[in-house]
Amino acid sequence: MSIYDFLTMRHELLLTLIAILVLIIDLNLKPSQKHYIIPIVQVLFLLHVVIGFLPGNEGVMFGGMYRSSALTIIMKNILNVGVLIILFQSVTWLKSPDNREKISEYFILLFSTLIGMYFMISSGDFLMFYLGLEIATIPMAALAAYTHHQTRSAEAGIKLILSSALSSGVLLFGLSFIYGTTGSLYFDQVAEVYSNSSLQILAFIFFFAGMAFKISLVPFHLWTADVYEGAPVNVTSYLSVISKGAASFILIIILFTVFHSIAYLWKDMIYLIAILTMTVGNLFAMRQKNMKRFLAFSSIAQAGFILLGILGGNVTGMTSVIYFVLVYIFSNLGAFGVVSAILAVTGKESMDDYDGLYATNPKLSLLMTLSMFSLAGIPPVAGFFGKFFLFTAAASAGYYWLVLIAVLNATISLYYYLLVVKAMFINKNETPIAYFKSDLPTRIGLLACVLGIFVLGFWSQIYEIISSLSFGIVNF
Repeated sequence: MSIYDFLTMRHELLLTLIAILVLIIDLNLKPSQKHYIIPIVQVLFLLHVVIGFLPGNEGVMFGGMYRSSALTIIMKNILNVGVLIILFQSVTWLKSPDNREKISEYFILLFSTLIGMYFMISSGDFLMFYLGLEIATIPMAALAAYTHHQTRSAEAGIKLILSSALSSGVLLFGLSFIYGTTGSLYFDQVAEVYSNSSLQILAFIFFFAGMAFKISLVPFHLWTADVYEGAPVNVTSYLSVISKGAASFILIIILFTVFHSIAYLWKDMIYLIAILTMTVGNLFAMRQKNMKRFLAFSSIAQAGFILLGILGGNVTGMTSVIYFVLVYIFSNLGAFGVVSAILAVTGKESMDDYDGLYATNPKLSLLMTLSMFSLAGIPPVAGFFGKFFLFTAAASAGYYWLVLIAVLNATISLYYYLLVVKAMFINKNETPIAYFKSDLPTRIGLLACVLGIFVLGFWSQIYEIISSLSFGIVNF
């Protein structure tokens, strides 16, 4: 193995280098200079994103534990784009008096969990997968409790670490069964000998239950709303899109490559969970007044739609999941960006506070409306095409009743998404949120969301590129 071979891990190595540089720079800055690190990190991470899109090495390292392919690279690049937007949207919050002295900690924790997601996506065996999962999870709990002087943030961190510990324990128990019955942890070797024996089916159930916690699938979703509400809004947006996206990516890879021999089993299981997740997420979202809890249950419902693509079990299914996650990143970050901007200035996060927002802040209102339309799947924005491809993948596999239920749930979701639009444009408010102008980084992040929502809906080449890369993964 030469030094050149390590360029296969360019995403992991480069981000690790950035995290180390952030630490070194922070140690050499005076307390009054801590805010200088924000533009430095933005520039460094922007370079990281650009380098990620350059042609790079593909291959296998560490005896097959680590694998890099064109598909895993594009998955990492999708996550990078989302993180870059979050970095821009976090500037106002980081410059607040409560966070000014611990800015570097936020970036180091954020990059640490992203490195874990990189390793998880590129894992070639269950050991690397589990290590990546834990590297991604533990810093996430610290991020949720970042504003620990606030009771609900500390509570969110505790709830997240406890639920993550439970889910990791369940998942690890399943992995021990997989190793005990197959004699290997490598994906290829496990796939060759995996069968429908009772113990191996039980092992898969434990594995899937542990992953369902990470994606907030019903009935493993109970932690989501409380953690989303208590965590800082920028951490909540990271949990909602980046963490969920990475977990969805590795889940579909493992299902399609390792457990394809028992697809008849997990398809029936996912069929039921998809219905429950879409329905429960929608029903609870309709009752929410806090915007972070509202978006939490919305994200649960969206996770149910992702399962439709997994059920496709083919190239169309995998492509639709990856494309939907990309669309979901821009749509959800657009909504969270507006919530973050308003919360940073006013401290308000209730839906009732948005009454009459259009009269004072029309641009933010239009952006929120665009995000709501995309999440609801209203044409011609990208969210419509994302759900359309998911429905097509499920229908191509013969799940017509499930598609009908999904369409009904998508129709129900229109109601609560339009509640936000109604509050901003129709509801009267004698004292609406006063006009304010966000800082430049926040506006850049919001503009990126707008461009993503529109461009992804009309630039069909993106879907075609993802589809061409998915052929090497799908085995059935």
